[in-house]
Amino acid sequence: MIEQIALSRGHEIVAVIDIDNQEDFDSEAFASADVAIEFTSPTAAYGNYLKAFAKNVKVVSGSTGWMKEHGDDVRRLCTEGGQTLFWASNFSVGVAVFSAVNRYLAKLMNDFPQYSVRMEETHHIHKLDAPSGTAITLAEEIIGQLDRKQTWTKGTLTAPDGTVSGSVDCDDSALAIDSIRRDEVPGIHSITYDSEADCITITHDAHSRKGFALGAVLAAEYTLEHQGLLTISDMFPF
Repeated sequence: MIEQIALSRGHEIVAVIDIDNQEDFDSEAFASADVAIEFTSPTAAYGNYLKAFAKNVKVVSGSTGWMKEHGDDVRRLCTEGGQTLFWASNFSVGVAVFSAVNRYLAKLMNDFPQYSVRMEETHHIHKLDAPSGTAITLAEEIIGQLDRKQTWTKGTLTAPDGTVSGSVDCDDSALAIDSIRRDEVPGIHSITYDSEADCITITHDAHSRKGFALGAVLAAEYTLEHQGLLTISDMFPF
């Protein structure tokens, strides 16, 4: 889908690399690329960045799960090392708007401690990580605005077969993220503020992956003209 959108916007695909042709990282075709778009796994992403940086190819990546172990090194490479990585846990334009609403709502709710806050994310059965990278990003945004929350924690996980693991209980200073895996759901993220009086919920529900793919191509276009460690807030400064 990324390839289709890139071509429709007048771009050229000079290389496509997967697990079966890793040697193409050393090809002239790959070295000629302006930007590489990388969506893989936590175990592969960091190595892919290094291979691209070795050819001075800028990278747009939506892979999550690598930052804890390799974040400091990637930041150094994108500052002292002069490399460029546009990283985001979600490239949807709608999610970028949703994220801005999330931050603003959390800022408002900081003055109303009678509201408890909880998150829920639903994805397709093939997704390996839980909670999702997008849910974690949204949770961190809430924590940055809400004094009564200091960290996020895994809540319950509802597996494709309906079995539930984890716990509904967590420390008052923690924001629980519940995860559901079912069918082929592209991604649903909901944030709920609940009190005895009422309940406020905001939700982003992706109809397909097209929005993510378009966002990745828009990010590549942005990255071509910019340097360093970039993210959605640079491209959409809401």
